Amino acid sequence: MTTKKLTKISAPIQRTLSDMLHNVPLILAIVNEIKRHAGRVLLVGGGVRDLLLGIATNDFDCEVHDISLEQLEEILQRFGPVSLVGKSFGVLRVHGLDVDWSVPRRDSAGRKPRVVIDEQMTVEQAFVRRDLTMNAMGIDLITHELFDPFNGEEDLKNKILRAPDANLFVEDPLRFYRVMQFISRFDAEPDKQLSALCATMDLRGISIERIEAEFEKMLLRSKEPSRGIRWLKQIGRLSELLPELGATVGIAQEHSWHPEGDVFEHSMQALDAAALLPCDNDEHKLILLFASLCHDLGKATTSRVIDGRIRSLEHAQAGVAPTRQLLRRIITKKSVIDQVAVLVRWHMEPGQFVANGAGIAAYKRLAKKIAPDLNLHMLAQLTLSDRRGRNPDSHKPLQIAAPDVDAFIKKAEQAHVTFHAEEPLLHGRDLLDAVEKGPKMGMLLKKAYELQIDEDIHDKDELKKRVLQLLTKK
Repeated sequence: MTTKKLTKISAPIQRTLSDMLHNVPLILAIVNEIKRHAGRVLLVGGGVRDLLLGIATNDFDCEVHDISLEQLEEILQRFGPVSLVGKSFGVLRVHGLDVDWSVPRRDSAGRKPRVVIDEQMTVEQAFVRRDLTMNAMGIDLITHELFDPFNGEEDLKNKILRAPDANLFVEDPLRFYRVMQFISRFDAEPDKQLSALCATMDLRGISIERIEAEFEKMLLRSKEPSRGIRWLKQIGRLSELLPELGATVGIAQEHSWHPEGDVFEHSMQALDAAALLPCDNDEHKLILLFASLCHDLGKATTSRVIDGRIRSLEHAQAGVAPTRQLLRRIITKKSVIDQVAVLVRWHMEPGQFVANGAGIAAYKRLAKKIAPDLNLHMLAQLTLSDRRGRNPDSHKPLQIAAPDVDAFIKKAEQAHVTFHAEEPLLHGRDLLDAVEKGPKMGMLLKKAYELQIDEDIHDKDELKKRVLQLLTKK
């Protein structure tokens, strides 16, 4: 097993790795057993990259050299049931242990590659098939030697994305999207050769589920997710892959409101502003990020010069359809698409509510419109991202307060609808003594809720009396 570069990892990284293995002693037991059978185990892939970056990781992906797949399976079976899923690709798993154990392989291009397993393959031969040099490194789990045949450690330090082999890189179109998300996650730049490859490579045949996974990594694990999308524009593929967003390039905005430039630039800054905001969970974060990306798509078709100023009347409503079209191309989660579309539709309301002095009832009605999955706090976060995406001096979003957003939140708190809509006082069971189930009851319940909000009614009996009076009116 030979390689061009072999060094010892630093003492701090050795300690980190030892601590990681200490937390999962079964891994080290398996590694020692493999060594006893003349095999060699390398930690490979993202786990090595994260260690070198000083990022905590639970990513254990182990590549085993110098023993056959059959020998590896026999050894692993001593430590528990072995999963045969992926066996044809040279990958095995011990039940209850979140670790992939693989042997070197080579495979043909395409969605159904022909796999050839070769336990005698050198590290360089094995690693050349990986997507990027930063992922083409391995650490011997016994000696702590770093195998780095393509100078991945140096590229990692310099934040450069390179392919170990250009011909092999283009065989897997998913790697295009991995480059996109790595640009954002690691603040990295592809070298000229890699960008040239990505500008022309065939992207057909990738499932939407796999594309979705890469977009989620880019959005949820980046401080500046816009970097990957700006790269799509740079290599000339934005309008091909995200045409609704591509349509915003060059769409001018009124300078007094948007000194940062066109709608695309604003959308990128708003996206990065959203990435810096706290969220309850990853799903809410994803919804906010997609909404920030898409909130002004409607400006591509509504922007006009009126009385000497650029206006985009009703762009929020117009943005719903292109938002759905864009998201259906890259994600599968219908609930996420629906919620993003709702935020896009109402994203202008916080500013307009404050400007027009909207009353408590208006806040309650708005909370009801976007409930139950969304709330006024999330809508306010989108508005804050919108406000901060207006930096004329840099691509980075502004870090400023937004008085209208603060005022919106304060009024929502006064209405007690910041995080959920007001519960209706009356339900169907409360009207059964007077009205049968059916359309009439539904109409009365709807009217009851309107009265409750509009007249700030808190007494259930009073509300029932008021709504039943409607039955006697012609």
